[in-house]
Amino acid sequence: MKHTKKSVKKTGTNSPPPEGWSQTGEVKRGSRNYFNLPFNPKLKERARKLRKAGNLSEVLFWNQVKNKKFKGYDFDRQKIIGNYIVDFYCTNCNVVIEIDGSSHDHKQDYDAKRDAYLQSLHLTVIHIPVIEVLKRMSGVMEMLHEHPALQAPV
Repeated sequence: MKHTKKSVKKTGTNSPPPEGWSQTGEVKRGSRNYFNLPFNPKLKERARKLRKAGNLSEVLFWNQVKNKKFKGYDFDRQKIIGNYIVDFYCTNCNVVIEIDGSSHDHKQDYDAKRDAYLQSLHLTVIHIPVIEVLKRMSGVMEMLHEHPALQAPV
């Protein structure tokens, strides 16, 4: 994916918009957040395969947040952060969202270590059980809409 900086039209106001917002009031991609994260290029192919695999719960969630559908925020799917691949990353708010299914059942130590690493990068990690995504998506989206970490871009 190629990352380009979009130009923003000036609206004639003298005061600059708040950080994370454009002159037109739209939420801008948190590119500084995105590019400041550690990245292991050896995981690129694995992340690509995970995106193509199409895990049902992840696809259903992705359909709720892609193309800035959720609060105008920009999300990435299967984002590489350091030596980990996270399910979703919101560039605007520095939030990682993990959809936890049965593959996490016996990986509590691994998940705790990964969460600690992500939190050391000042990221908020939100875990959502797969059953919630599959059976109560509206409740999941409502919870995220109210979540303090997803209230305003950083």
